[in-house]
Amino acid sequence: MGREVVFLLLLGAIPALILLHLAAAPYTKVEESFHIQAIHDILSAGIPTRNVSEMLRAEYDHFAFPGAVPRTFVGAVMLSGLSQPFIWLKANIDRQFLARAILGLFNAASLLSFASGLRRTAGTTTAIWYLLFQASQFHVLYYASRTLSNMFAFGLTTLALRYLLPEPVSPQTYKKRSRLSLYLLTIAGIIFRSELAIFLATNTIFLFATRRISIQREIIPAGMLGLIVGLTSTVLVDSFFWQQFPLWPELAAFKFNVISGQASAWGTHPWHFYFTNAVPRLLLNPLTYTVGIPLALVQPATRSLATYTLIPSLIFLAIYSAQPHKEWRFIIYTIPPLTAASALGASYIWTHRTKSLLYRLLSLLMLASTFASFLLSTFILLPASSANYPGAHALNALHTYADKNTDNSSPLISVYLGNLACQTGVTRFLQHTSSSSSAFPSTTNNTIPVWHYDKTENETTKSTSAFWSQFDYVLVEPGKETEKLVAASGSDSGSELGQWEAVETIDGFAGLRIVRPGNEAVGAVEERVVGKVFGAGGVRLWEMGRKFARDVVTRGWWAELRMKPKIRILRRVRE
Repeated sequence: MGREVVFLLLLGAIPALILLHLAAAPYTKVEESFHIQAIHDILSAGIPTRNVSEMLRAEYDHFAFPGAVPRTFVGAVMLSGLSQPFIWLKANIDRQFLARAILGLFNAASLLSFASGLRRTAGTTTAIWYLLFQASQFHVLYYASRTLSNMFAFGLTTLALRYLLPEPVSPQTYKKRSRLSLYLLTIAGIIFRSELAIFLATNTIFLFATRRISIQREIIPAGMLGLIVGLTSTVLVDSFFWQQFPLWPELAAFKFNVISGQASAWGTHPWHFYFTNAVPRLLLNPLTYTVGIPLALVQPATRSLATYTLIPSLIFLAIYSAQPHKEWRFIIYTIPPLTAASALGASYIWTHRTKSLLYRLLSLLMLASTFASFLLSTFILLPASSANYPGAHALNALHTYADKNTDNSSPLISVYLGNLACQTGVTRFLQHTSSSSSAFPSTTNNTIPVWHYDKTENETTKSTSAFWSQFDYVLVEPGKETEKLVAASGSDSGSELGQWEAVETIDGFAGLRIVRPGNEAVGAVEERVVGKVFGAGGVRLWEMGRKFARDVVTRGWWAELRMKPKIRILRRVRE
């Protein structure tokens, strides 16, 4: 198989893997909730043109649950608009999946564009290694479709970095591309993530220091246009949806997190965290940063390109390490250039594999480690992550149970959604469409039950029996939260749950279980994920592969996901 065919196959593998990760884990976590709820509200209620403030407060979720700081609606508006044609074609399409798929495919397109630019810059072999490394990384593929502000920015930053690759073009063409790159970075920083101001600065200073751009022709025009377009977009859109003018969400977030230092309340890490923990975790394959990048910097044939690719990202990591609160998603924009640098080293090893035994061994190790990273990413980390959404599974299980056990004489079904359920997958997309989140709707002459969902967080309110008496079902954690519920309900029943009975208990991920030789491997979570994506045939192949690996490779040892009860579905027993 020729290199061109391999390159094309790998180009197709990136979007396919992103969609695979989306299909295996279609639900969302609390950090994604603002954008996904905003997409739901825009698609369901539309954008109001009359009685704007009243409609937004009645139909949209963000006034009741605004978060610590306002977030931008720009990404939600864009995804909602791109989703609308598909909804016109098929009204009952899974809208949450659709919106996330569009975001994932946009980020996939940016990665493919970067790979194509790297191919023109450093050759097909380097581009192939880049795609191999990218396909075997977990976090980029898994989070590419997730509605985080970072992932809205990721596609723009990756495209920007693609235009900075020193392709064999004329100096004037490269200056135009650099101007476009700085423009995209400016917009991404203004609208989605303020930390990109540092990333923009490091790339701009490096380009200027290496005399590839000028202040008058590239820096000022790109910055001014990006500032005007980005600031106009976010202020107009977000002032409308938040009903505050003028509102710039990322400026408010910067003041809250950095100036006021409130981000540290979410935890702090040592200064070296990004270099010693986050970057190795994101790259996943240890040979990429222990062999690939160092070799690319050492060899004269790759040193120049590797240096140009790495320096702005490494300086960004060093500067941003001064911020005490650190999360890997804050620096995910550096992964494409770091992966490209490691691909340069891997390509050099591969093209010299016939010239020495050392390079032959290193090339085999590179292939083996990449394959091992792919297996770890796809068959361990993906199933483990897909088991982290007990809230979504609990709400789906509740709907199934209620549909089977509730007759049409029940006009209203009221559900309380506990904190963990809301943090682990519950969104308004999953609620029955007959629901009302703001108040109990009229039930006159209704033959189909109307669903009402409550997400009250106030502990004082939840300590009264009157509060709990309004619910037919509750989704709460086992243990103390269930005990508080029973106590607050004021039950005089002698049973453990008082006026409540357990409908179902939903398990969630609780770590890995080591299976010793002679013990049976259950692998329920892994089989569920494989079956969901590949069907019964895929499950049989998985079982055969696991048996072969245990018999031949690991001598009976194995590791599988361990689950434990996370959420209980309780039903009120009414006299």
